[in-house]
This record gives sequence, C-alpha cells and structure tokens, in this order.
Amino acid sequence: MRLPTFCVSLCALAALSLLSRAEDYDVVVYGGTASGVIAAVQAKKMGKSVIVVSPDKHLGGLTSGGLGFTDTGNKGVIGGLSRDFYHRVWMHYDQAGAWNWQKKEEYGNKGQGTPAVDGENRTMWIFEPHVAEQIFEEYIKENQIPVVRDEWLDRAKGVKKEGAHIASITVLSGKTYGGKMFIDATYEGDLMATAGVNYTVGREAQSTYDEKWNGVQVGVLHHRHNFGAVKAPISAYVVPGDPKSGVVARVSTEPPGTYGAADKRVQAYCFRMCLTDVPENRIPFAKPEGYDPKQYELLARVYQAGWRETFQKFDPIPNHKTDTNNHGPFSTDDIGMNWDYPDASYERRREIIKEHETYQKGWLYFIANDPRVPQEVREQMQKWGLPKDEFKDSGGWSPQLYIREARRMVGSYVMTQNDLQKVRKTPESVGMGSYGIDSHNVQRYITPEGNVQNEGDIGVGLKAPYEIAYGSLVPKKGQADNLLVPVCASASHIAYGSIRMEPVFMILGESAATVAAMAIDAKSAVQDVPYAKLRERLLADGQVLEYKAPAKAAGKK
Repeated sequence: MRLPTFCVSLCALAALSLLSRAEDYDVVVYGGTASGVIAAVQAKKMGKSVIVVSPDKHLGGLTSGGLGFTDTGNKGVIGGLSRDFYHRVWMHYDQAGAWNWQKKEEYGNKGQGTPAVDGENRTMWIFEPHVAEQIFEEYIKENQIPVVRDEWLDRAKGVKKEGAHIASITVLSGKTYGGKMFIDATYEGDLMATAGVNYTVGREAQSTYDEKWNGVQVGVLHHRHNFGAVKAPISAYVVPGDPKSGVVARVSTEPPGTYGAADKRVQAYCFRMCLTDVPENRIPFAKPEGYDPKQYELLARVYQAGWRETFQKFDPIPNHKTDTNNHGPFSTDDIGMNWDYPDASYERRREIIKEHETYQKGWLYFIANDPRVPQEVREQMQKWGLPKDEFKDSGGWSPQLYIREARRMVGSYVMTQNDLQKVRKTPESVGMGSYGIDSHNVQRYITPEGNVQNEGDIGVGLKAPYEIAYGSLVPKKGQADNLLVPVCASASHIAYGSIRMEPVFMILGESAATVAAMAIDAKSAVQDVPYAKLRERLLADGQVLEYKAPAKAAGKK
C-alpha cells in the first residue's frame, strides 16, 4: 500500500530524529585500544555508565595487533588493571589447551630483558595476538559494556561543545553520543583535536624544554638501525657515486635539518608482524599487488656489503610464532612515509596504511625470493609465513598499523626528558613509566658525501622508573573541562618515546577513568579533582604511583 506523501515525509523526519538523538552515558570512551578498554572497565567499576565508541572492529589496538613481545621496562611499576591484564595472560597459558603448536616446556622464557613468565607473581608478558583480543572481549562481556565498532568521529562537525564543556560527539554514520565525561583513547587524538584542544606534531627543539635528545639528531647513531651498522658506506644514487643518475627509492632529497632544531617530521611506523614457522599453520609470503623490487635496492646493497641481521627481531611468542619488529638500516619501518598521517583525512590515512602494508609485504617477498638476497637468508625467510590462526579476517595480516606517535596534547602539564631523568620533580603522579627513552628513525637522507643515512633513532636508558603527572592527562583549563587524553598524552616528543608503551597506556587509561568518575561525583572539571582523593583511590585500586627499589638481601651486593 502506498503511503500518502505527507506521511512519508513525517516518517522520514521521525527516522532522522531518532538517528540523531544522542545516547547518553556518564563516560564516553572514543577508541577501542587497550587504554580505551581498560578505561571503560574502570569507569564501570566506579559505578558509571560507559560506552566504547571504536573506529576499529577489533579491540586492543597494538596489544592485540601484533605487539605480543611486551615493552615493559620495570614490571614492578605496572599495577591495577594493567597488571590484571598480564595476570589473565598468565592464566590462559597456564592451561594445557593453550599450547596447540608447541609444548609449554619447549617455549623457553625469553622476554623483553626479563623472563616472559613470572610464576611467582602469576603474570605473563609475552602472548599471541588472539589471546590479547580474547581477554579484552572478556573484560567487555564481564562488565556488560556496550561497544559500537567501525564508528568514526565526524572530524568536521562531530564535537558539540557548550563553552569548555563537550556535550556530545557525532560519528560519520550520524549517531550521536552524549556524555558527562569523554576519554580520547585513540592513537591519533582525533577527539582531542576536534574539540579544539592544543596539541603538537613532530619534534620540539632542544631549547624548547631544555632536552638533549629532542629535535633533529643528525650525527647521533644509537642501536643498529642505521647505515653505520653496515661495513661499507652505501651510496644514495642509482649508479653508485653518480648524483646525475638519480636517487634510489626511499631516500629523501630534503636537507635533514640542523642538529637540535624542531621539525614536524614523525618517527616511523610499521606493522608488528606475527609470523610462524609451523608448516601446517603457515601462509607463504605472496607477492603483494603493486610490488616493485626497485623499492628494496638499498636492502640489496646492504646485503651485498655483508650485513646479516635480518632475523634478530623475530622475537618468540608462544606456539612457534613471533612478534617481528624493525631491525637494522633498512627493515620493516617505512621511514619518512608517514609525516602527514597525524592530521591527515581518513582517506589519506587509509592510503598511508595501505602503502605501509604494500611496502612491508614486499619487503618479506623480496627477502624470500629475490636472487640479490644471499641464498642462506632467502632459505631462512622461506621457512616463515603468516599464521592461519591469527587475524583470520585479514589473511593473517594485522589490521593495526603501529602508530608510534601522532598528535600529542599540550596540556596542563607537559612531561619532558627532565621528568624521566629526575632532573625535576614530577607533580601528582597518576602512574609510572620505566622504559628507556626511545624513538625510531624519522628520516633517511643523503649525507654530504653522497651516502645514505637514517636519522632520529634514539635509545637512552633510565636509572629508575618515573612518575607521570595528573596534568599530562588533561587539557589546559578553559579548553575542555570534561575530556581526558591517556594515549596522546601531554609530553614532548622524546618523553613520549618512553611513555608510549602499551602497559603505560593501560595504566593511564585506568587513571583517566578514575578522574572522570570523581569529577562526575564532584560536579567539577577534570582539572579540579582533589589530588589527595584521587591518589587515595588509585592506590586502593592497586596503581603504583612511586617506585621503591626492593631491599637487597643480606650478604648480597
């Protein structure tokens, strides 16, 4: 039966009204990262209604996206729900059924500088991607937290503010979510930026915060992720030594900048690949669409010069799998191809992510098949492949690019190298970090001699764990009084290089949710929660806010 025209119009208006009507919650978490899930759980524990609005289909971000060889630093400062996550990993692998491709006793116990399994404290720090995702899904189910997936913030007009107060957010599908408090738990900081909060991208000058390791680091060669690790210089030119022949692929022709100066370049991204050498579970490396062997000319030259460290970061995780990370002068990091990512449109970001995927899959295929690669290296790479039982809806390839750094809030307090190295006292701790000061390379440039060099890689150890300030989670007063930012937190580039570890993001997610709940109860801005009361609650929930070195046993030095 055909409805009258006026009825159709009324029905359409009613449907539009329903679509745009806000769902209201105490806390709206934007981002389904590990930090976002933990924040939601803490909000629910504190009696608040909460929803996770996630651009991603899978929960857990990098923790479930391939980074199973956890960057922990000092595990003694990982508390609260973050430690509970790693306890749940331990419980999973304490079951015989968890070991389907390997016997538990054959696994070994290698972790990131410490044992993978801590039986005394019932925690495990190394795990398969699907195990992490399963644990995050269990958190959501246990706490009956609603999650909407594949919902993307409308970055043009999707944040409604009343003065400094965020009233609601609207996603591209038209759905609107109202809240008393908002938490931006994305790696990109899209909610923070759309809300008009101050942020920065790239490296500050050394002089900005009086930091030795910030700014352009020309001439500084840490780790072995540079061409100084190769026995002979590698020419930047198609015909070695001949500038007229053109520049080889993946080398910037821009000047690298002045040592210590600021720039807007961003440290490199990659996929943390999960690989396996179990034939029954292995998908061989295929030639990706758009593959061009010329993109790997530098790698061929590196091998020709005698470099043989390809497999040094095939870190073992359970069941004959790896968390494979960047290692060496020309590896999985797609150096210089992400500089516009932080502020880019969704469409442009998808292009960047696809470029990284094509590059990295091509890197694998090149090493496994190209005759310029030494035979022993080719044969070893051919033993590896993508796992059939991980990332099943994307062919064994992680859907999560490692966004090591994008936007960083310039908030009420900016964490710097001086906080990490205890040059100044950090106020009002809401959690701790301990990983070394770490940045991946930012650019690959041509030296005055015409050779290739990488720049930006930093690795500086810390003497002790450090406090992370309450003020680094909140915007400056007057910008947003009900927003917390635990991932794109307020920190300089070089301080963020340590803070940006997944256990720390979970710690800060829990603390952010605690602030949000207490601000709701006090009807206050997030900047005004009394720290004494906040500290009391964080400690009661098992968070670690200061570090005390364990006493040495009698008779031992």
